[in-house]
Amino acid sequence: MTRTLPDTIFGLAASDIEPTLEFARWCDAHDPLAQHRDAFEIPCDATGKPLAYLVGNSLGLMAKATRARIAEELDDWSKLGAEGHVHGKRPWIWYHEQFRAGLAALAGAKESEVVAMNTLTANLHFMLVSFYRPQGTRRKILVERGVFPSDRFAVRSFVAAHGGSVESDIVEIAPREGEECLRMTDIEAAIAREGASLALVLLSGVQYYTGQVLDMARITTAAHAVGAKCGWDLAHAMGNVELHLHDWGADFACWCSYKYLNGGPGAVAGAFIHERHHANPPPRLEGWWGTNQATRFAMGPNFDPAPGADAWQVSNPPILSLAPLLASLEQFQTAGMARLVAKARAMTGFIEIALRAKAPSRVRIITPSATSERGCQVSIEIEGTTTDAKAKYDSLLPRGVVCDFRHPRVIRAAPAPLYTRFEDCWRLVEALA
Repeated sequence: MTRTLPDTIFGLAASDIEPTLEFARWCDAHDPLAQHRDAFEIPCDATGKPLAYLVGNSLGLMAKATRARIAEELDDWSKLGAEGHVHGKRPWIWYHEQFRAGLAALAGAKESEVVAMNTLTANLHFMLVSFYRPQGTRRKILVERGVFPSDRFAVRSFVAAHGGSVESDIVEIAPREGEECLRMTDIEAAIAREGASLALVLLSGVQYYTGQVLDMARITTAAHAVGAKCGWDLAHAMGNVELHLHDWGADFACWCSYKYLNGGPGAVAGAFIHERHHANPPPRLEGWWGTNQATRFAMGPNFDPAPGADAWQVSNPPILSLAPLLASLEQFQTAGMARLVAKARAMTGFIEIALRAKAPSRVRIITPSATSERGCQVSIEIEGTTTDAKAKYDSLLPRGVVCDFRHPRVIRAAPAPLYTRFEDCWRLVEALA
């Protein structure tokens, strides 16, 4: 397969791209998003030199405004105590509402369809309660064989809880022999083959290992065509690729906020529930914070649901955990996802071309070359044994490059466009070559 770099935000064609440090610096000098890097804390080495931080797909960097956002809540807590719920600078009772607009914009959803709550796997369990409803012969869940383990554990536990068989009620799809990525035609064929036995299609919008972006609109349509529900794990997609969950018609989605959304370790996650499920919702877990604000403090015995996705909440949100996300969303709002995606594609393309020129026999990129099938991640398979690959990975940090390693021989590099420079991408290439 021929790999080429797409047109970039700088108006350059693939033939204009040069795999050199000078070209990387030229790109940085003409980057319209460069100012956003100054809004983040960049880790440095022992000499004070900024690291090439290419692991935003694991933990995003801290926005500088985070300290102020947390300090404001600490000040209100110290001065107001419980009165901070209603008289603080950002009253805690309504605190989660500040995230609706930002999360809706990133998810391609209506504000009533998104909610910041819980953590990713907890939200996945919440959504399975509502949207995995096995009846009769329609009992199966379609998942990817190489899915992140947490999703696998959640699905297996729900199938078992419903008295099903994890061997027969879980349908796994996988890449073809000798290939790393899924084919859309194979996914659609699996959905059509299972047909009336399929209760739910649950896939990752971006595959964590390869960085492949699935055609979520097409898969959602295929699932609904056979009468199944369709949900998405967007852990590696939210804040990485453009999403249009409402228009695609997805039933639900979950995501974490500590990767591309820079919400901090263990940050509050989020969920999307399509508005068609709001008026007559499926069964769901219920808690006091999911009740209507107008009647919440009447402490009545009956559950009066809040409108929209808010009804899926069960507990009041952890304010100090949400504050960092507020600081990061401010950067997304001013940058815009279209420009961020364009820069990410340019950086991943630059890494591809430069590695092909500098280390053609030592590495192999397994992330799809088509720009519509990748986000800001390049998964690089190192030639040789696992020991060889681990040794190459271990050599990166001393050279000032931060990535992560996935067995058996893959180094993942994620040039998050809010704070990554093209020069950082070049440092990765040099370290690998």
